Amino acid sequence: MIPESFVQDLLARVDVVDVVGRYVQLRKGGANLLGLCPFHNEKSPSFTVSPSKQFYHCFGCGAHGSAITFLIEHTGASFPEAVRSLAANAGMTVPEEPRSPRQRAADKTRKEEVSRQQQILDMAQAHYVRELKGSRGAIHYLKQRGLSGETAARFGLGWAGTDRRGLSAVFPLYEDPLLVESGLVIEAEDGRRYDRFRERIMFPIRNQRGNLIGFGGRIIGKGEPKYLNSPETPLFSKGHELYGLWEGRAGIRSEGYVLVVEGYMDVVGLAQHGLANAVATLGTATTPSHIQKLLRASHKIVFSFDGDKAGRRAAWRALNTCLPLVRDDVSMRFLFLPPEHDPDSYIREYGAEAFKATVAEAMPLSRFMLDELASHHAMHEAEGRAACVHEAKPLLVALPEGTLRVQIEREFAKLVLLTPEELSQMLAEVPAPAPPDPGGRKTGVSRADAPAAGGGDAEPPGFMDAPMFEPDDYGSYDGADEAPEPYARHKPAAGRGSKARTVTPMAKRLLRLLLAHPELVSSLGDQQLEILEHGPHLVLVRDLIALANASGARHAGALLQAAEPGSDLEGVLASISPELLAQEDLPDPQAEWHDAMRRIELDAIKAEQLALVGAGLKDDVSRKRYHELTRRIALLSSASSR
Repeated sequence: MIPESFVQDLLARVDVVDVVGRYVQLRKGGANLLGLCPFHNEKSPSFTVSPSKQFYHCFGCGAHGSAITFLIEHTGASFPEAVRSLAANAGMTVPEEPRSPRQRAADKTRKEEVSRQQQILDMAQAHYVRELKGSRGAIHYLKQRGLSGETAARFGLGWAGTDRRGLSAVFPLYEDPLLVESGLVIEAEDGRRYDRFRERIMFPIRNQRGNLIGFGGRIIGKGEPKYLNSPETPLFSKGHELYGLWEGRAGIRSEGYVLVVEGYMDVVGLAQHGLANAVATLGTATTPSHIQKLLRASHKIVFSFDGDKAGRRAAWRALNTCLPLVRDDVSMRFLFLPPEHDPDSYIREYGAEAFKATVAEAMPLSRFMLDELASHHAMHEAEGRAACVHEAKPLLVALPEGTLRVQIEREFAKLVLLTPEELSQMLAEVPAPAPPDPGGRKTGVSRADAPAAGGGDAEPPGFMDAPMFEPDDYGSYDGADEAPEPYARHKPAAGRGSKARTVTPMAKRLLRLLLAHPELVSSLGDQQLEILEHGPHLVLVRDLIALANASGARHAGALLQAAEPGSDLEGVLASISPELLAQEDLPDPQAEWHDAMRRIELDAIKAEQLALVGAGLKDDVSRKRYHELTRRIALLSSASSR
């Protein structure tokens, strides 16, 4: 693990303005700096960076965080990579945990194997591209599908020929075990080997950093399966990846939404017609990991499915996956095309404008959910409505607390002829669902100091984006590709658990003070700590004090970075941090803090006096205590009037 103390020292040394300024053109706007948000498409700047408080916040999409968070979210770097990059620029050395010679040797072997697998995939990709250039049949098929050489170059399309051992021309050592481990070669039970992909258009699959991790192949003649993916490998897991997310990063940003389709050809065909914002799941149902990646790409997601029964079933499964991850600031919609069309065929027949018009009419998640529930039951009967409630309960409970959940519950209550209060009472009896398991990297910033595949670079991948393919590789097939823009992603807001803690106005005032002035923590005396300890609504204030003490954070950005991802505290800090950007620095934060503490103590004393009076002041101890509290009130009141 990278020590938290080092992270805080690093954040005290780097300037978030310098880090963000490498990627975003910033201009002065009062005490802060403003720019166009790199995480969503906007024309007027709503992205704000605070030099004094050392964090950024977008008032348009909600993205926020420290210098470390910015590198992770904007470049796709892991937490260790971002820390190492900033440390290198600041002239600091990241302390590493001591590892045994055996552990170091294992790490070196693993890195070498990963690096070797990456090289193997890259060599295979170059081979497939060369094969496409020489295959008239494959080029004819792509032209029939309306694809230009420019589009083929942009997506790196290739061709796996008919030779059972075609890759032996690239890998003379065809018996290399890594060819099997990388998913390119299959070894039969009798030991014979042959290429996994043959007679297929090849679609390279890249991760969010642009690294090649696997392939998808589409057969162009008769045969099954129509689509074939790489198997699960150390680099590739189809439940975690989305085809086209790397290639579509600029298109997602310009269109303002990400379109989720079912096939590779849909992604490529839509891009051919100018809609370069589509991605596809890799022959698997939509997973929580997919949703999390989509939310990082855009705050608006449109799922496109066939309009037949199979398509609606797939859409319903996707909706179930989405429910625990919906947010008030996110739009999720469902588009159902006519049964005879997929997105590629629809846009080829009717054109891009017609397809955009259908997207504009896509059904919101709430409407699809309620309509689908109603279609399963006889809603004109009490029994049918009761069965509908029974089916809907786990779905409604899966929704995070927020305005959208309230709206959906009210609409559903009306649908089943219940009052909102009656429905709420029924839902309160349903056990809260376990949080979704993405099966991969969790949302929020992971602090595990596991080096990324390929080792820890001085600068994280993505710092210098470059085109991955050259159009000349496609010979006379035509077209020229442009270097894509850096990928902008939106960070999902954290701290949206099913049960959020209540934050009173006084607690919010204290949290705001501590977030803006962490140095206040060092001046807290025993009496103030005792007052805070007994405040029933000051749990998050105590948590923030403990966090500031443990981390040694010296500014707001450092506190935001130190908060545990997904915790109540992180969620509350994220919600109040934008207020700091509009707040002028207080002339005397210490006096403001003392005033707040006096008010808390006065409220506590008055509550205790009321309790004593309510009990009747029946003995000398009660009466003595009451007079002591009265004297304390007088003392606090005189202190506040000075």
